[in-house]
Amino acid sequence: MTYRVHLVADAELDLFEIYQYIALSDFPDRAEKLLAELEQVCLSLADLPERGHLPPELEQIDVRHYREIHCKMYRIIYEIRDSEVFIHCILDGRRDLQELLQHRLFRA
Repeated sequence: MTYRVHLVADAELDLFEIYQYIALSDFPDRAEKLLAELEQVCLSLADLPERGHLPPELEQIDVRHYREIHCKMYRIIYEIRDSEVFIHCILDGRRDLQELLQHRLFRA
């Protein structure tokens, strides 16, 4: 079964911010390559979305309907609903996930 993959607005913004940060650090070629890799990993969820694992920080608070996969140092957090995959965020794995998610909840 093939799933439809959707990037929610926050995930699109994450990709833009990642690209912009690297490109503005005088690495535009590196930014292009990373963006392509992240997009490829996201789209690969169309075939095997169950391969991801529960993010440990969310599992600790009994939130079990999100999964994550990794691309380099980035964590791709997503949800499977029926035959669709919704990518909610793409985050730097070196940062505190709980802090980042709290920031998003209170962002206007």
